[in-house]
Amino acid sequence: MSAGKVVLALDGMGGDHAPDVVVEGANIARERYPGTTYLLFGDPARLKPLVDRRKGLAQVLEIVPAEDVVTADDKPSLAVRRRRKSSMWLAVQAATEGRADSVVSAGNTGALLAISMFSMRMVTGAHRPALASFLPTRRGEVVMLDLGANVECDAGNLAEFAVMGSVFAQTLLGLDTPRVGVLNVGSEELKGHEEVRQAAAWLRHEGSPINFHGFVEGNDIGTGVVDVVVTDGFTGNVALKAIEGTAKLYSSFVRDTFRTSTFAKIGYLFAAGALKKFQKRVDPRRYNGGVFLGLDGICVKSHGGTDALGFAYAIGVANDLVRYEYKNKLIDGLAKLHQVTSTTEPTPSALQASGGAE
Repeated sequence: MSAGKVVLALDGMGGDHAPDVVVEGANIARERYPGTTYLLFGDPARLKPLVDRRKGLAQVLEIVPAEDVVTADDKPSLAVRRRRKSSMWLAVQAATEGRADSVVSAGNTGALLAISMFSMRMVTGAHRPALASFLPTRRGEVVMLDLGANVECDAGNLAEFAVMGSVFAQTLLGLDTPRVGVLNVGSEELKGHEEVRQAAAWLRHEGSPINFHGFVEGNDIGTGVVDVVVTDGFTGNVALKAIEGTAKLYSSFVRDTFRTSTFAKIGYLFAAGALKKFQKRVDPRRYNGGVFLGLDGICVKSHGGTDALGFAYAIGVANDLVRYEYKNKLIDGLAKLHQVTSTTEPTPSALQASGGAE
């Protein structure tokens, strides 16, 4: 665990409900993480009244003026070229220059990734960043990456993502040796395209820095059979949206069922306690805080539409990644991975197998 206070840079103007949600989220986090202080970037005329209304917040938070804002419609390239005086850019810059240990933003995802890559660059041993977050399972939580930063990935990228996800799970979930699986169309070793099979070959090789389980399928994500699920950004984003959509569908089914009759409404009164526990278990705010892993710095992306409690959870993710030295562990893991990949012959492309599911 790192010594001393943690300083977090917050994009005060990023997100659907900024700056109110950002300020209230920092106030909630202030009580949870008494050793953390904040640099809040944005319009002082809007931020100062919000901060002053919350007793004690001004003692741990400094407002840093920013005259511009990255909008939800800004293309990443535009944000990099023309938004250098924005709250997002200045918050990332503070983390890059060491004035803050991490940056948290609920703003435009593509712009945040582009600005962070331009400013922070990649950590030693990583070639592409991966967006990672975690989801509830029957056994606890599962880390999943990439969730959309890279549409296409080669075997080397997937292997690096596996190390990133493993270190992320160690840091946030407190697991000594997280079980890592690569998402595929089947669990057999010869299933899938060449990139996933080559990545798997490296990850199961002697000397691999992770606890590799093997291939997993889509229906394994929620069972908790592994602690980390690795895939490319296209597949990961589709899987995530499908999971979120299914969760909302079943929640609406439950609500509608209890409205069908008087007896159903009475039944709801008896089941209310259990339903509240269920709602808390799947509350998306508890899992808010995606991270761009692989950057030479810590950048946490909050969901743009979250509320203050959700933003406080994103702050908690940033706080833990700093305190438990995620970056140093990642550099060490990537170095061990590249020792394996540089001394191991690639899987022969002649071993083509069916890519179809059974």
